[in-house]
Amino acid sequence: MTAAVSVSALRFMWPGGHTPLLEIPHWEVPAGGRVLVLGPSGSGKSTLLSLLAGVRVSPQGQVAVMGRDWAALPAGRRDAWRADHVGYVFQQFNLLPFLSVRENVGLPCHFSRLRAERARKRHGSTDAAAASLLEHLGLSPELFERRADALSIGQQQRVAAARALIGQPELVIADEPTSALDADSREAFLHLLFSECRAAGASLLFVSHDQSLAPLFDRSLSLAELNRAASNPEL
Repeated sequence: MTAAVSVSALRFMWPGGHTPLLEIPHWEVPAGGRVLVLGPSGSGKSTLLSLLAGVRVSPQGQVAVMGRDWAALPAGRRDAWRADHVGYVFQQFNLLPFLSVRENVGLPCHFSRLRAERARKRHGSTDAAAASLLEHLGLSPELFERRADALSIGQQQRVAAARALIGQPELVIADEPTSALDADSREAFLHLLFSECRAAGASLLFVSHDQSLAPLFDRSLSLAELNRAASNPEL
């Protein structure tokens, strides 16, 4: 089975830098896996995620999602491949405040015909797919037509997760989306996220500074360990 993420000989350094920020000999995120990458602020976690999502391409090494090397694709094809196969939960959620909750969740289906087709096949329509995800993630139907900026932080977090999951992308990347929540809310949200990823058949790559989350994942490792992962691709 094709790995959700495959990294080999990756070496990334900012222009003018003297030492690599990231140097990952080999690493894979298995299909269907739940992997946590830990690291403090400023350690390179966000840069790593930008490389894994194909937003940034390193001149050295290979990063592939679902078997496709980002560097081998022109910019337009990278955008299309990302829209089809990657769901992203941002740390600040990045919801569009002037759209309703349901409209925010359905946005990926406007950019990806594949995800729109998957949503319709499973639920009958993209609106029904959005509603199903929102309900499973604990939002009541009376919130669906509200503006996204009228919700609490916890509610916005669930909307962001539903948006990442709609249309069953093979990979969901989460960039510290639980940082503003207390411990009980974090764990409850993660169990909901795990359940929805499992239902969608999605791999989950979750990045955080919170080491207490590690027992909840199939695998966890620090960014420092990842940079030394040459001999152990199962990390």
